[in-house]
Amino acid sequence: MNDVIAEVVPLGVVVAASPFPVIPAILLLFTPRAVATSVGFIAGWVIGIVSTTTAFVLLATVVEMREGPPTWASWARIVLGVILVAIGVRQWVQRRTQTDTPAWLASIDGLTASAALRLGLLLSAANPKIVLLAAAAGLAIGAAELGSARAVVATVVFTVIASSTVALPLLLHAVFGERILRPLAAVRSWLQENNAAMMSIVITAIGVVLTLKGLAGL
Repeated sequence: MNDVIAEVVPLGVVVAASPFPVIPAILLLFTPRAVATSVGFIAGWVIGIVSTTTAFVLLATVVEMREGPPTWASWARIVLGVILVAIGVRQWVQRRTQTDTPAWLASIDGLTASAALRLGLLLSAANPKIVLLAAAAGLAIGAAELGSARAVVATVVFTVIASSTVALPLLLHAVFGERILRPLAAVRSWLQENNAAMMSIVITAIGVVLTLKGLAGL
């Protein structure tokens, strides 16, 4: 159990560090329906993370039951690791060319709570980088044969960590009110300017770790 938690926690941290959910989570606090849309966005993000992770937990469990103790989990880590390294390198190369504001981000002021939920679901369940990280966590949990209760606990740990930065802006707003908006705006600007480089380094590092872990298991 401890080994699995040690493996999924860094993956959750990388998901939490992604700018894709954090920037809209901050921007939603500046909209007329800040609380309702923020709650909807957080709910959609959590649902996406849980669904993706659980799907790969179940997949790993089924494969483990059919195949016994093979090397499939190691090969899966190698494949995911190599893909993450490739994504990290590509993001590093393109870090200074991604300057245009996406259309969905520019239109965030008009979102309803249900639309914000769909946006959160889309950014978590349809973003290739997030899906790969959730897949790595799910495969690690499922392949460990923890049993249902412990698998749920490990999935919850990963989801809470992966969703922490999405929920944090709303929590800060609930505690500090309007005073927190200016610091959050500064954080948003910093993320937009620097997060591509930071994420490329972190994703590449996680990819290398997964690849080495997979190779060690062969």
